[in-house]
Amino acid sequence: MNISLVLKVAGIGLIVSVAHQVLSKSGRDEQAALVTVAGVVIAMLMLTQEIASLLQSIKNAFGI
Repeated sequence: MNISLVLKVAGIGLIVSVAHQVLSKSGRDEQAALVTVAGVVIAMLMLTQEIASLLQSIKNAFGI
């Protein structure tokens, strides 16, 4: 896992948190919740390959 992936996920988290705060303060709580959910989905899609690699390594380590 390289550092660029970590920085991308951190950047998404930062953008989502700022957007959530702005929307929440302006009274658009439903849209703020949707932005948060969208941020989590985007981050998980970015991490899917790394999670698959981790699970494969665990299977190989235990001989499953």
